[in-house]
Amino acid sequence: MSSWPWRGRAANVSVVFVVGLVALVGLVVQSEGVDTTADRAALLVVLASCGALYVRRRHPVWVGVVALAAVGAYGALLHRPGPIMLVFVVALYTVVDEGHLAVAIGLGSASVVAFAVADGGNRVGPDSNGATLLHAGWLVAVIVGVTRNRRAYVAEARARVLEAELKMREETRRRATEERLRIARDLHDALGHHLSLINVQASAALHRPDPTRSVQALTAIKQTSRETLRELRATLDVLRQESGTPTAAPGLNRLDELVSVAGGSGLAIRVDVTETRPLPPEVDLAVYRIVQEALTNVARHAGATAAVVRVRPEGDDVLVEVDDDGTGSPGPPGNGIIGMGERARSLGGSLTARPGPDGGFRVRARLPLRPGDVPAGASA
Repeated sequence: MSSWPWRGRAANVSVVFVVGLVALVGLVVQSEGVDTTADRAALLVVLASCGALYVRRRHPVWVGVVALAAVGAYGALLHRPGPIMLVFVVALYTVVDEGHLAVAIGLGSASVVAFAVADGGNRVGPDSNGATLLHAGWLVAVIVGVTRNRRAYVAEARARVLEAELKMREETRRRATEERLRIARDLHDALGHHLSLINVQASAALHRPDPTRSVQALTAIKQTSRETLRELRATLDVLRQESGTPTAAPGLNRLDELVSVAGGSGLAIRVDVTETRPLPPEVDLAVYRIVQEALTNVARHAGATAAVVRVRPEGDDVLVEVDDDGTGSPGPPGNGIIGMGERARSLGGSLTARPGPDGGFRVRARLPLRPGDVPAGASA
């Protein structure tokens, strides 16, 4: 992890070119030409050290050592420091930036000592110590500055990683909660409806000791229990596969079968389905479940003798209405109505359950045919 703003082959070539140009121009100006053997040797040192900068990211420590040796050789040849110090500064920066702080401190200390020896042997007076201190302060500034930048970068990167982990955990918890709610709804829909019908049919057979009605009730109970087992197996298959809506999930294609089973309790049910385009699987399942739960509530609580189920398209939505002629007074919403509302809102739709305009009770749901286009969380 590095704070270096741009890297790669182009960056390396640019750094080598700029630093080499400064060092070469500085050598020519400082020596007033490249005429002597020492000047030519210093030129080779400059070229070699600048070329080493090209691999500074792959071998930062070795390049730092080479740069320090080049600075020492340059001082020994010309008996004074020069712009080649820029090569060492870039190499030292890279050593710190790549995380080798202890090595950088060692290299910087060695360069200060070498600079003090070389500079002190050629100049006498306060300027000598001042130049050495200036050199030391320069290198300390490089080490400290790069170290702070690197630490800030690493701290920011760690904060981002921690934030991402927290978001991932929160998303995992949210999905687990949604999955638990989905499982609860599926189990409630699969078991509650059929068991309620079985209870109603058994009660009718017990309170009306008519052989013909008893046979009808037992037949209805047999059919309902078989449907219960099938629904339960389908739900368990979904849980085992950890998948979403099963491919064989009930929908409008099984609406007549649902009405037939619900009508076994003596409830007269009329179905009015307007021809509509094929529904998305999740919408098709929601329509079936909402009708199923609404009919369960009619059979259990409404005291109704007739019900009407309407399914029709309206623009980009599909409307589902279940009306009954019951006389049961509405109470606080139970798990059934809550589950229907959650199912509708999960698709970006809405659901209302209240007394009908002409008496009885009405459940009305609006479901988008393209759930992804409708904001989730619409009020019920």
